[in-house]
Amino acid sequence: MTGQRMPAAFLGHGNPMNALTRNRYTEAWRTFGESVPRPRAILVVSAHWYTNATAVTAMPRPRTIHDFYGFPQELFDVEYPAPGSPELAEQVADVCKPTWVGQDIDSWGIDHGTWSVLLHAFPDAQIPVVQLSLNAFKDFDHHLELGRKLAPLRDEGILIVGSGNVVHNLRAVDYRQPESGYDWALRFDDVARETLENSPNEVAALDGHPDFARAVPTPDHYLPLLYIAGLADGEPLEQLVDGHAAGSISMAAYTLGLKCDTSATTGAGPAAELPEDLQAIDSNL
Repeated sequence: MTGQRMPAAFLGHGNPMNALTRNRYTEAWRTFGESVPRPRAILVVSAHWYTNATAVTAMPRPRTIHDFYGFPQELFDVEYPAPGSPELAEQVADVCKPTWVGQDIDSWGIDHGTWSVLLHAFPDAQIPVVQLSLNAFKDFDHHLELGRKLAPLRDEGILIVGSGNVVHNLRAVDYRQPESGYDWALRFDDVARETLENSPNEVAALDGHPDFARAVPTPDHYLPLLYIAGLADGEPLEQLVDGHAAGSISMAAYTLGLKCDTSATTGAGPAAELPEDLQAIDSNL
């Protein structure tokens, strides 16, 4: 691809049950997929590959990972058989230098943070997909800078997607609030939106906000946002869709370099609900 820079996006994926439902969030993801130029490949930074190193999937046929428990069998039956791209994996490692990026040829694959959104955005599963891990030992500024380093890939027809949630606190889930959020969740979501629409680089400094500890009790779901903010390098992001689920999960999504009209989407209603018989959640990871 020449002469056209590929857009990028942060998609708030909520819980994996959204893969099986149709609502205004999944319709917004579909609209995004239909609005971008056809990518040569997709690079996803998913909240669910949170590990002790920086790595990229480099296998030609990544497996579909069902990295959850307590959900119905129908969700475990979902497959997203997109090919991988060892070539793109090498490109990622090259643009990230001097940061070392390991080539994962048999460990990971396509996790639900990736396939639950791509099922709606690119349902044919024909575009090669590569995942970049989140190094748990690095600070926010490191992840923001790594996002900046990925920018040249956008000029090569690579769609970069961050999949996580601005607010994600599973210990505070309230099933009585299917479409709303706690006051602290709404406040933090609002300040994040204002920051992304004006000074994206500053999202790395929101850990000083009074509501940060409750909104982001662990960094895994927040970190993918920093990669898209790093890509923006000061360019304002556009909100694709907003809203909340179960009191403590933000479903907000943002695009970079693309404004999508979601006014005509046919999806309605809240995000998919978490199964109420899930075991008590002891960790946000």
